[in-house]
Amino acid sequence: MTDFNEIIDRTGTFSTQWDYVQDRFGVAGLLPFTISDTDFKLPAETITVLEKAVHKGVFGYTRWNHHAFKSSVTHWFQTRFKAATQEDWVVYSPSVIYSLSALLPIVSSPQDKVMTFTPCYDAFFATIRDNDRELVEFPLTDTNHRYTIDFEKLEKAFQSERITIFLLCSPHNPTGRVWTQAELTKLTALCAEYQVFLISDEIHMDIVRAGQKHIPITEFCEEMHANIALLSSSSKTFNTPALICSYALIPDETVRDGFLQTLKQKNGLSSISYLGMLAQIDCYQNQAAWLDDLCKHMDQEMLYLKQEINALDGFSFIIPEASYLAWIHADPQLYPMASLQEQLINIGKVAIMRGDTYGADGAAYLRMNIGTNHAKIADGIARIRQAIGSN
Repeated sequence: MTDFNEIIDRTGTFSTQWDYVQDRFGVAGLLPFTISDTDFKLPAETITVLEKAVHKGVFGYTRWNHHAFKSSVTHWFQTRFKAATQEDWVVYSPSVIYSLSALLPIVSSPQDKVMTFTPCYDAFFATIRDNDRELVEFPLTDTNHRYTIDFEKLEKAFQSERITIFLLCSPHNPTGRVWTQAELTKLTALCAEYQVFLISDEIHMDIVRAGQKHIPITEFCEEMHANIALLSSSSKTFNTPALICSYALIPDETVRDGFLQTLKQKNGLSSISYLGMLAQIDCYQNQAAWLDDLCKHMDQEMLYLKQEINALDGFSFIIPEASYLAWIHADPQLYPMASLQEQLINIGKVAIMRGDTYGADGAAYLRMNIGTNHAKIADGIARIRQAIGSN
């Protein structure tokens, strides 16, 4: 069993989270709980696969359009989610956000409207706007820090806004919602009725709490008349974003051909990262047990965080249904966000994302990445206490 409490020094590795924390927070040397990568090593067997490749020492142009790469995806979806997908649907992409950016001009026109639930992953904002599309924000209903979809209001928004694309984050970042069968059925029915193309970012799909079930959007392919694209990667799960490897599942052949033309001809991205491909193949084919252990670790740490955070005056935390991202409410009457951030940075020496990074609906929240060892989480909580003057 992997020791997820092993302390690994990531400083000096050009790490965005550790070495460049000053870029966002203005101060160096803070204990970071920020960008959503983790402090965990790859599975030992996957490291061995990569070591053998590095020892061979040859890193030439590498193809991805073959059974080994594509079947790793279909195998993972079948074994992890009992979801039937097809190898023909699988296309390589360097990142999920690249896939989104490439798809926008294929399935929409300039000034078309793209709707998403807010608060939302902050990269969505710039990607939509910088691709000359109009972002339409639909706020999730926040009832005592539990988030739901008001489908009556959503249908009215579909009618009035005349959107072209719905951009879903499933599971949802930053709230951690795992969308239910009923919710996805209603959403896809609306998209089908109003002829809206649905793009689903499912990069957080693997790390869910015990008893939760992620449902890939491709399960609704028939109902959506193939007007869907699922974007994902093994990188969030196995901590490989530096290996530059993701994929999309695109059932519609015309959309898929357009994506490949953009990838290969327009942007010149014919080759895949060799090490990234090898890592994904091994992780998806062989490392399900490692992931099971990781999910247990995260369940335990979420319980610990809930106990500690809810003991702080003015703070409230409900365990998310998915991910290693904690969405923590801080009473704005007691802790205005600007003042709270100043206390966390200058007194606690800790970096935690402010919730309005993910839209105005997150203004009273912090997003704390606890994809790490227990000692770091305990240190982070101690620093929060120090920052707000609670003992």
